[in-house]
Amino acid sequence: MFDIFDSLSSGSQMILVFFLLLFLRVPVAFSLGLSAIYAMWHMGFGLDLAGDLIATGITKFSLLAIPFFILAGTLMGRLGIADRMIRFFRVLVGGLPGGMGVVGTVVCLFWGAVSGSGPASVAAIGPMIIKGMEEDGYRKSYAAGLVCTGAALSIVIPPSIGLVIYGVIAETSISKLFLAAIIPGLMMGGLMMLTLPWGRVKKSPLGDMGKPSVLSRGDNPYAQSAYATRLWASFKDSFWGLLTPVVILGGIYAGVFTPTEAALVATVYALMVGAIIYKTLNIKKLYEAVSDAAASSAVVMLVVAYASLFGWVVTVDDLVGTYSSLLLGMSDNEWVILLVIMLILLIIGMFMDAVTVMFISLPVFLPMVHQLGWDPVWFGVLVMINLSIGLITPPVGINLYVAANVTGLSIEKIARGTLICVGACLVGLALVAFFPQISMVLIGE
Repeated sequence: MFDIFDSLSSGSQMILVFFLLLFLRVPVAFSLGLSAIYAMWHMGFGLDLAGDLIATGITKFSLLAIPFFILAGTLMGRLGIADRMIRFFRVLVGGLPGGMGVVGTVVCLFWGAVSGSGPASVAAIGPMIIKGMEEDGYRKSYAAGLVCTGAALSIVIPPSIGLVIYGVIAETSISKLFLAAIIPGLMMGGLMMLTLPWGRVKKSPLGDMGKPSVLSRGDNPYAQSAYATRLWASFKDSFWGLLTPVVILGGIYAGVFTPTEAALVATVYALMVGAIIYKTLNIKKLYEAVSDAAASSAVVMLVVAYASLFGWVVTVDDLVGTYSSLLLGMSDNEWVILLVIMLILLIIGMFMDAVTVMFISLPVFLPMVHQLGWDPVWFGVLVMINLSIGLITPPVGINLYVAANVTGLSIEKIARGTLICVGACLVGLALVAFFPQISMVLIGE
């Protein structure tokens, strides 16, 4: 067995060591770093090179978008901006067939355009949406599964942290990636709504088109008014929060600021709305928001830092050429190759977070994308949809763990609740794969 291991190249040994460390439950970031350092030692490189590689890997201007988008989303949750938006969407679509299921889907998609982080979205809006859906006749496990899936799509809906990282790795326009992901993201939301009948076990006590129970509770001050009055009042109350994606995306596409600068704009905007408009900002909430965002950002950036070592070994040992040749040699049919790539991403996504998957797989896949003449923007949207599924699939579907924490349900029950939603996501993945114009229509390609 050790003879076989020794016969492998340093890069291949690194991959095996990486998965061994994961199996031993070593955190992902340290598994990346330790396996890469082992490979560097095996190849005879001095370990003093590691510090330079780590510094180079994280000193990219585009990566500044990650902590600031996370902070913006955290602030909006802490300052009550999320509550106001949910209340507006409850009034707007809560009376449609499906009630709070429709509200949950719409809010998850909208919040994805604010937060950009799946786990953060589950934590911010999950408790309110799941409680409302349960009161409206949905199984609690399905409600948790719907929120997990909708929040997972936050890496598809722009501005997406995943798309920022993909753009950095692939050296592709982040603005084009954002634009290309809009229609696929909305389509995924529509497919999620088609699953609502399977999750609802009983009618709301007051019926779909009347006033569902969740709309007549004390947390909705407009519940007893006429619909137009309730809608207008809740719209005015939530207007500045609803304006957030307009400010972010409008500024990017109008050329006022770059996607990286947009993250800082979103953070300042959230602070201004909380301090001046809603007057909910205080020192305690600011500290809690910054603390939570710093912890979340540190996890992501630590993975990015050690992934730069991993990626350097992949390049130096020519793993890209080796494994690309293996994949291209499997078939002359580009659809078969695409299917194999998507299956690999789906399987790896079950065990690792999206950031790690991109850093270890894209250096292998992107050369094939260029060789086969695929558009890297379209491929980026495909990758994001694929990795969003990984956020809701065991054993390392991080959204499931966050949902379990906020609902008290077991991981197994929530995973069963997501099954029908995973099916909808797979249909969306197939549609974007076979009809690239779905993602390319807004950028005119």
